[in-house]
Amino acid sequence: MTTPHTPDDRPGTPDSDRAPGAGPVSDAAGPRLIGRSMPRIHDDRILRGDGRYTDDIEALDAIDAHGGGSLAHAAVLRSPVPHGRLTRFDADTARADSRALLVIGPDEIERHADPLPTVWRMPGQLQDRIQVADRTVRYVGQPVGLVVASSRAAAEDIAELVEISYEPLPAVVGVDAALAPGAPLLHPATADSTGTPGPTGTPGPTGAPEGTGPAHGNQAGEARFGDPRADVERVIAAAPHVTTRELAVQRVSYTSMEPRAVLAEWIPGTAQLSLWSSTQVPHAFRYGLARALRLRMDQIRVSVPDLGGGFGGKTVLHVDETLVCLAAKLLGRRVRWTEDRNEALTASYQGRGQNVTARLALDTDGRFLALDAHIRGDLGAFATQAGSGPFQIAGQSIEGPYRFDRAGATVTAVYTNAVPTGAYRGYGMQEACYVRERLIEEAARELGLEAHELRLRNLVSAAEMPYTTRAMSTYDTGDYAAALRAARQAVAGLPRERTGRVRRGVAAVPSIEATGYGPTALQETIGIEASGWESGRIRVNEDGTVTVYAGAIAMGQGIETTLAQIVADRLGLPLAHIAVRLGDTETTPHSDYSSQASRSVVVCGGALMRAGEQMRARMHALAASYLETSPEDISLDAEQVFHAGKTSRTMTWRDVAHRGWLGWGRPAHDRIMLEETVDFDPPAITYAYAAHAAAVAVDLDTGKITVEGYWAFPDSGVLVNPAIAEGQTVGAVAQGLGIALTEEAAYDPHTAQPLATSLWDYELPAPATVPTVHVTHTETPSTFIPGGFKGLGEGGIMPPPVVLTNAVADAVPEIAPALHRTPLTPYRVWTLVQEAGLEG
Repeated sequence: MTTPHTPDDRPGTPDSDRAPGAGPVSDAAGPRLIGRSMPRIHDDRILRGDGRYTDDIEALDAIDAHGGGSLAHAAVLRSPVPHGRLTRFDADTARADSRALLVIGPDEIERHADPLPTVWRMPGQLQDRIQVADRTVRYVGQPVGLVVASSRAAAEDIAELVEISYEPLPAVVGVDAALAPGAPLLHPATADSTGTPGPTGTPGPTGAPEGTGPAHGNQAGEARFGDPRADVERVIAAAPHVTTRELAVQRVSYTSMEPRAVLAEWIPGTAQLSLWSSTQVPHAFRYGLARALRLRMDQIRVSVPDLGGGFGGKTVLHVDETLVCLAAKLLGRRVRWTEDRNEALTASYQGRGQNVTARLALDTDGRFLALDAHIRGDLGAFATQAGSGPFQIAGQSIEGPYRFDRAGATVTAVYTNAVPTGAYRGYGMQEACYVRERLIEEAARELGLEAHELRLRNLVSAAEMPYTTRAMSTYDTGDYAAALRAARQAVAGLPRERTGRVRRGVAAVPSIEATGYGPTALQETIGIEASGWESGRIRVNEDGTVTVYAGAIAMGQGIETTLAQIVADRLGLPLAHIAVRLGDTETTPHSDYSSQASRSVVVCGGALMRAGEQMRARMHALAASYLETSPEDISLDAEQVFHAGKTSRTMTWRDVAHRGWLGWGRPAHDRIMLEETVDFDPPAITYAYAAHAAAVAVDLDTGKITVEGYWAFPDSGVLVNPAIAEGQTVGAVAQGLGIALTEEAAYDPHTAQPLATSLWDYELPAPATVPTVHVTHTETPSTFIPGGFKGLGEGGIMPPPVVLTNAVADAVPEIAPALHRTPLTPYRVWTLVQEAGLEG
């Protein structure tokens, strides 16, 4: 069932509208909680300034053996050169400073720590670990050591006393320069490898991508998704029309409000490492630390307090974070490190960075015959834990919501002298959306067709669901054409001015979002060393309150509220009865992915849907035993009182819980603890979708683009909290506007030095840049997930870069062929205007 609505006026979901497997909510007469817009339960304390972030956690007041406070502070020693060999690390003067507690360099690090493991490797990729003590530096900002002192200022002062020398090596910036003959090699030992090419077989999510051969030069690995290249080439060669474009999506920085932070404490007496971190993945963080620091998993506890945003940048353990924990272990005390904004922009892993050669073949009626893409992804200095993942997902998702006779993508991962790249909100899908929709827009322009009609002609229809793409992705439910028509209608009456010095244009595009990643069997097949299942645990306490434990973490997306709503809805209780516990490896269920990949509500929520149903059945059975009737005769009213219909006897939820913990009135074989745990491994990926539309004005004299209107029509299945869903969508759109218009983590092509080192250089979208975003949700429940949920955290960021670019092409068709990369800064647009002969 597909139900359109706007988030601010949606009532509770009636049973008739619930997804398959959802079941009745409760016996209470009050409104249901799944589907209701409710304030986030943590907003009050955060808005009052009572949040507790990693940097807020205070050390113990005890005086340590050094005569100072128990908290020490770290400063990371980083390379100022983009490529070179470290030839000298002299810390004698620094260690002689009375304020210095510890100074470590490559020798000490190598003696006490091992490399970090990688998780997802490109076929042909020989690099399977990340060095924490590498004497060859490959990017500006690479950690080479650590200083610990009693204060951050002292640590930074002492860092200036460490004398480090480098033998410079030639550097290379950008994937095409790195692949050119004679380019400087970043990893000479594997540059001409004849090693095994990695897994081969059926491409796509039902099997591993097809390896194309061993790595060579600065190529780390290569894979093919979809149809074999030869099959696609035959169709393209015979096609009446082929549109070819060279397109690019720039590198971007995460710029979350809270940068990365670690507070680590080693207790020698118990040989335990406890740390607080702003990570998105506490369990994966712990696993990496155990491997690097040579510890057992049960020697490490990772806790995540309040987290000020992540966007994928905190989904892996970085080398500098590992060094902070090593320092705590060596000193036997607490060590704190919080990166500053300069470090966040120049040393934290970055996102995006893809150059693509794309071709679209069409017949004379505008039917899509074939799509081919060669994606060259910028890994940076080395492959992070899942460094090539976004490039592979871009190849996997290049087809989007369209039908093709043949389609495929070759993905090449490339080493360059820049900060390594990794996960970023949208994870390859935004890049694929940009390439695909620019290509379609240009094909329509070349053929003299209306782009909207061309898209509608080739969209997968609702009647074709479930639909399997050439790359073996199976879309479960949705009506893509309806969303696109709604988006187009939103801008249909707006001005399109193609004369004068201020031009105006509009555009509308569809997109697909893979959510709920992902089935563990799929990951085993692909070779990702991670599990996709989640565990949800519900505990009814002795006083009748309920505590929920899940592997997700909260980072501003309101997951505590949505999970509490799911459980309260299942049990028939008020939201105030539910407390949610997240982000602690000691108490919360194991989760390799935790909160990323638009999966928290889908997979954690799916587990808690089932756990809630089981707990509801247990509580009803206990109440029936105490009230001497059958469970079917029991109902729970809005005041949390159980009623026995046949006997008219009653008992409160609290009393049933209390007696349950006493073990009274139960069959001998029943468990006593009022806890229910469900492990949910999603049977398949579930696909959300959307269509976005934009109206822009382009000033030809300045190159400035003004977004005059923006509309989003997402479908993320059953919405737990429409207000939160709207907030996620609007925030993602704003982030996408930044990619479209202003943001770029650029490097000097000659020196490989970073050019965006502060927020003065790295321009984020300002309030004036982001218009009111009009959001209209549609609900098409997933058939795979309990509750019918689909993810939505990433969907809003995918269309904005391309829908704005296409709107600019509509306004200024003279520059349309040259619109092949983002961001569309005023200078870039002004330059294109001048080159097109449109100067005033």
